[in-house]
Amino acid sequence: MSEASRLAPHLAGPAWIQAREQTEARGRRGREWRMPPGNFAATLVFRPQGGPAEVARFSFVAALALNQTLARLSGPHARLAIKWPNDVLLNGGKVAGILLESISAGAGVSSLAIGIGVNLTEAPPADTVEPGAVHPVSLLGETGVRITPEEFLPPLASAFAGLQALYEHFGFAPIRSAWLSRAARLGERVTARTGTETHEGIFDTIDETGAMVLRTSDGLRAIPAADVFF
Repeated sequence: MSEASRLAPHLAGPAWIQAREQTEARGRRGREWRMPPGNFAATLVFRPQGGPAEVARFSFVAALALNQTLARLSGPHARLAIKWPNDVLLNGGKVAGILLESISAGAGVSSLAIGIGVNLTEAPPADTVEPGAVHPVSLLGETGVRITPEEFLPPLASAFAGLQALYEHFGFAPIRSAWLSRAARLGERVTARTGTETHEGIFDTIDETGAMVLRTSDGLRAIPAADVFF
């Protein structure tokens, strides 16, 4: 992500940056992201269309691309789902995460960096994640499929390009529909924690902005950003 930010002003077009090793990996809200050898870490940096609201929906585009790639590579018996907004689950455990960072220009976004980390061969210990969070798993450990980071990137890049074209031509509606068909715990009770509040309710849908809609005792509540716990 740091390299993407450095290179962004000088790029003529979209670029994928792949790391074979990371010493300062990070996740959402500055959390540590562990990357054992053999796991995947790459960032796509490009100049998106639209303002900040449209750009934020690329989180769902990336999650779908990652889900499609893992489905293609992991075999027919792997159970894949997407935990709102963009963590990919394999057999109920977190196998991948996504981080978006934008580079602004005035009121717009000049470049967007989408960082993707996938536990291809090894998952971090369960005691390294936040209490109550989904336990980490690896593709190799859950399916027996062994794939290198270099082999993983081309199908991921291809899947993202196809979904990006779909989004830019037809808007968020088809992305939203496809995402909902793969959503983890849709229709079930979840807990959403923001920096100051905790909300519990039935995961009803996501709205046109990508916010999670919970059905609570006080009615429907749209939550634009939160950590979700099962």
